Amino acid sequence: MKTDLIKAFKLTLAFCLLLSVGYIGVLWMFAKLEGPANGTVEMLSVKNREVGAVLVGQEFTRNDLFWGRPSAVDYKADGSGGSNYGPDNSEYLAIVKKRIDKFLIAHPYLKREEVPAELVTASGSGLDPHIPVKAAYVQIERVADARHLSVTPLRALVDELAEKPIGGPSVVNVLKLNVNLIKITE
Repeated sequence: MKTDLIKAFKLTLAFCLLLSVGYIGVLWMFAKLEGPANGTVEMLSVKNREVGAVLVGQEFTRNDLFWGRPSAVDYKADGSGGSNYGPDNSEYLAIVKKRIDKFLIAHPYLKREEVPAELVTASGSGLDPHIPVKAAYVQIERVADARHLSVTPLRALVDELAEKPIGGPSVVNVLKLNVNLIKITE
């Protein structure tokens, strides 16, 4: 019986190593081969200062920058998640109404029904770094006014940075958009 226990212990140890280290190794290789940026975090810099990771949403509130999606977790990557409010929850509806009102103050040229839902509702993770291209387009006039620019180069910038995923609407990464905006205007 003692030899059977030793064999079982060795077999358990071998499988623990294989399945833990091996599994992580397979995931790492897959990320290196198929993942964005070869499985590494793509960091962006402005004036030799790192400003953020491309795949993590950030809060932008200045009028001269494009705004991303709101976050239910205050953009804290260590605790991603949604608000868990249902679509007819009165607290949630009050939060969304407040966001719409705030958005309309900064975008007086829009009607309430023209405010993209993605700019007033948080994503499931609370860290979505992308917005639909149409959500960037509605902000162009505000950003152009704040930067004293024509809307044409801003629209061209949004179009240049647009990503076209399979089976979904075109999106733009807000951090990339703002970093490129800063680089071409400052």
